[in-house]
Amino acid sequence: MILDRLENAAFYRPLGTEIALALDYLSRTDFSQTPNGRYELDGNRVFALVQRYRPKPQGEAMCEAHRQYVDVQYVAAGVERMGYAPLDEQWTVRQAYDLQKDVVFYDAQGDFFAVRTGRFVVFTPHDIHAPGVVADLPQGAGEVCKVVVKCRVASRS
Repeated sequence: MILDRLENAAFYRPLGTEIALALDYLSRTDFSQTPNGRYELDGNRVFALVQRYRPKPQGEAMCEAHRQYVDVQYVAAGVERMGYAPLDEQWTVRQAYDLQKDVVFYDAQGDFFAVRTGRFVVFTPHDIHAPGVVADLPQGAGEVCKVVVKCRVASRS
């Protein structure tokens, strides 16, 4: 997992062409003018999901992981909390892996942290994450504009 400010995105470009494409897109796009939806950056290899919503209570958070994609989650406006736990701790599977949706859900306990406007988080297939949780901050009760860029990686078993 990586957590940083978008102004430092160039530092992470060497992680791969998909990550570089994702960070370049996030850096050059005005999301206040971008409607919700899916935006293909490189077909199904790299695509962005722009979404606006009100974060949910922590008790409703779902701990998930992906096998085919790295998530680059960028908070363009607002603030939310996200949970993180390493996949290697042998968590109990809550819902089996769905190949079509590239997601598996776990009963996991992790650490939660605030992600404010202008920050991004990179979750790899080795990371369980619980995004979209309301922040315990005065500004944390409002709507969030978040962009999730999905970057294809080699499949894991």
